[in-house]
Amino acid sequence: MKVIIFGATGMIGQGVLRECLLDTDVDAVLAIGRSGTGVKNDKLTDLVHGDLFDLSPIEDRLTGFDACFFCLGVSSAGMKEDAYRRITYDLTMAVAQTLARTSPGLTFVYVSGQGTDSTEQGRTMWARVKGKTENALLAMPFQAYMFRPGFIQAMHGAQSRTRVYRVMYRIFSPLVPVLRKAFPTRITTTEQIGKAMLRVARAGAPKHVLESPDIVALSPQP
Repeated sequence: MKVIIFGATGMIGQGVLRECLLDTDVDAVLAIGRSGTGVKNDKLTDLVHGDLFDLSPIEDRLTGFDACFFCLGVSSAGMKEDAYRRITYDLTMAVAQTLARTSPGLTFVYVSGQGTDSTEQGRTMWARVKGKTENALLAMPFQAYMFRPGFIQAMHGAQSRTRVYRVMYRIFSPLVPVLRKAFPTRITTTEQIGKAMLRVARAGAPKHVLESPDIVALSPQP
């Protein structure tokens, strides 16, 4: 299996990249971003590309892939709706439309979020924009799956690039084992998300919008 990852330097992307490199079914991983991952592995190709809205200069390198794991995203905190929509919706669709041409048989897995508004009509700005993005991806001519995790526990050294999130995770990390025991299907890990994405890419899933319990079910803890 050949896999493309967008956002491999973020917390979720780091976890997904790790699972892809460990998986014996994955032959090659192409990580595309504005900066390199810093990871060295024979399976991995780091492709640094400054303008992710325009992939035409690298389209010839985007053929023959089986899956795209889209882990790229930004916090909506302090952002106007137009700016958030450009990064969340416009950028995602630019990538998806390119891949629909270059690798039409691939499976596209998008990291959304718990509370996303599929109606696109709610009062919460980020949820509306995420809902619009999900709906557009589900209408694309490839298999698409939306992952909606809630609280995510970072594993194996993965960490957020956003300082506020790093501080928050440090504060709450002592409570995570207790919360996981109390709510085993409501908290996911970066490892579980990566493994669940790979399972979906290989065999699909019963539904195309997957909440935290669905993600956990696709990748149970040992």
